[in-house]
Amino acid sequence: MPYETRSLDACTWEAFAELVERNNGIYGGCWCIGYHPECGQRGIDHRAVKEDRVHTGRAHAALVLDEDGAAQGWCQYGSPEELVGIKHMRAYDKDPPPRPDWRITCIYVDRRHRGRGIARMALEAALDLIADAGGGLVEAIPEVTAGREAQGRFLFSATVELFEQYGFTRGRQDGKHAWIVSRVVDPVGLIRSASIRRERRACRDGLEFTGDVWHWRGRRRTTASRCRTKRASTCARCPRP
Repeated sequence: MPYETRSLDACTWEAFAELVERNNGIYGGCWCIGYHPECGQRGIDHRAVKEDRVHTGRAHAALVLDEDGAAQGWCQYGSPEELVGIKHMRAYDKDPPPRPDWRITCIYVDRRHRGRGIARMALEAALDLIADAGGGLVEAIPEVTAGREAQGRFLFSATVELFEQYGFTRGRQDGKHAWIVSRVVDPVGLIRSASIRRERRACRDGLEFTGDVWHWRGRRRTTASRCRTKRASTCARCPRP
C-alpha cells in the first residue's frame, strides 16, 4: 500500500483526529498532549487542547497517510517550550545535555499497520519538516532494544536503533533502557522553504497543490481529475493563488 507524509495542521487535523479516535484516544485518552504544558491539568479536554494547539501552530507532527487519505501514524516534534515534558525527568535533570532547538517525543502507528515502515517514514518526514523550519539541534529519548524483548507500549518514543539509522548519536543513558540521542539537522535552501510557505498559505485559503497546479479542496483530498471548482485557469479547472 502506498503512503504519503503530510504535516499536522488545520488541513490534516481531521485525519489525525480520526486516527486517535480509532485507537481509543491513544493510551486511553492521551491525545498526544503528554509532553505539552497542559498535561496533568485537571478538568481539561485533551482533544480540545490538542485541536487548539494544532490550529494555532503550537503543535507539530509528521503524519503518514494511506492511499485513501487516512492517517496511519505520526511523529511528534516541537520546540522545548512546546514540548516541556521529558522522559525520566529526574534522571535527565541530574546532568542535562545542551538545550536542543527541537525535541522528538513520540512516534505512534495504528495497530493494524505496524511492521510496514510507517514509523521510519514518520521520523524521516519530521526531520524534513524540522529542516524546513530552520534546522538545529534535535533531541530524543528512545529505548534501546538490542538484546532484549521490548513491549510495544514502552516504545512510544521509538528505538535507539531507528534514530541511529538517521544520524543520531547517543549521549548518555537516561533510565534503565532509555538513551538521550541527538543530531544537528541542517536547514533547507531558500527555494524549498518558499515552496513550503506557499503550500501552507494555500492550505489556509482552501487550496491544494497537485503536481504543478493549485486545486480547490472539497471534503476529501482533491486530484486534478476530481477538481471541484468551476472557475477557469491555466489548467481549465482551478485558479492559481
